[in-house]
Amino acid sequence: MIPAYPSALSLPHGQMQFPIYLPDATFGVVRAVDAEDLLAAGVEAVVMNSFHLMQRPGSSTVQSLGGLHAMSGWPRPIVTDSGGFQAYSLIRQNPRFGQLTERGLTFQPEGAARKFQLTPEKSVQLQLAYDTDVVICLDDCTHVDSSEEEQRLSVQRTVAWAKRARREFDRLATQKKWEPEQRPRLFAVVQGGGFPELRRQCAEQLLEIGFDGYGYGGWPLDGAGHLLTDILGISRELIPAEFPMHALGVGHPYNVQACYQLGYQIFDSAMPTRDARHGRLYTFAGEGPLSGDWLQYLYINDERHVKADLPLENGCDCLCCRRYSRGYLHHLFKMNDSLFFRLATLHNLRFMTRLTARLAPSQAL
Repeated sequence: MIPAYPSALSLPHGQMQFPIYLPDATFGVVRAVDAEDLLAAGVEAVVMNSFHLMQRPGSSTVQSLGGLHAMSGWPRPIVTDSGGFQAYSLIRQNPRFGQLTERGLTFQPEGAARKFQLTPEKSVQLQLAYDTDVVICLDDCTHVDSSEEEQRLSVQRTVAWAKRARREFDRLATQKKWEPEQRPRLFAVVQGGGFPELRRQCAEQLLEIGFDGYGYGGWPLDGAGHLLTDILGISRELIPAEFPMHALGVGHPYNVQACYQLGYQIFDSAMPTRDARHGRLYTFAGEGPLSGDWLQYLYINDERHVKADLPLENGCDCLCCRRYSRGYLHHLFKMNDSLFFRLATLHNLRFMTRLTARLAPSQAL
């Protein structure tokens, strides 16, 4: 029997229809495009990062500008990542930049004028002050190849931090007297590395605390860049089907398809927009089922596109494909013109929204 996974999530700024790909607007912007461009590409929600936003432009600036929606002009849902993965990248791989304790994180990135502190409580406070729709608990991220003892400590810390985040979220929700439709959602992150038993322990303890949704914690790829399908599958099975689950950091088109088939609903990655800016554009091989090599890359720098009077992809309805040729895009790329970054980003974003629509045709935009 196929589990009955959720088809949507209602949030203060609208619904997220599943499956959904969230472009990474890490610092409050999806590079090269604005809110109107995102809407035109069919984007329903974006993900921003409180770890980075507290540094640039700074929490007081975000709040002075009215929160993330007002600041960025984005009217639809925003998911804010707590920064657990960024802390892993900064502190675990470069201990000289900070310290991770039971209390939380203390860090000072290279070039920063001061130290920053981030606790589970402060992470929730910041995200709610930013006017987010989905708050993600601060977690202790590890590398999938870390030892069992390191993973065990990560699970203990992640659960302890999740309890503190839950208490702080509930305290602020009571204080703000939110109506149900005004209340943001709170997601926790399942850690445990490559150890199924630790994943089970983490999931069971988080479920006991109670959250609105859950995320897959840890880097989703192995050392060779292959998707960790087994661990991703186990992690999804540990969470009851009625809860949405976010495949954090998963955004390669093939990996989105694979994780959707495992039962994940939410995906995010900077890869599609970064690839676009570097001239790697996504196209479908055809209109049929997504089987075999259904993804094709078009490298706009290739000299064969110099005089090509063709759209990037026949059948694509993005602004780029409707108005401009491969030859013109090649010219813009060679000129390093900012228009190329915008048009290419629009195309890859539209590819991703078309992909999620094709994964669940009944929910197509």
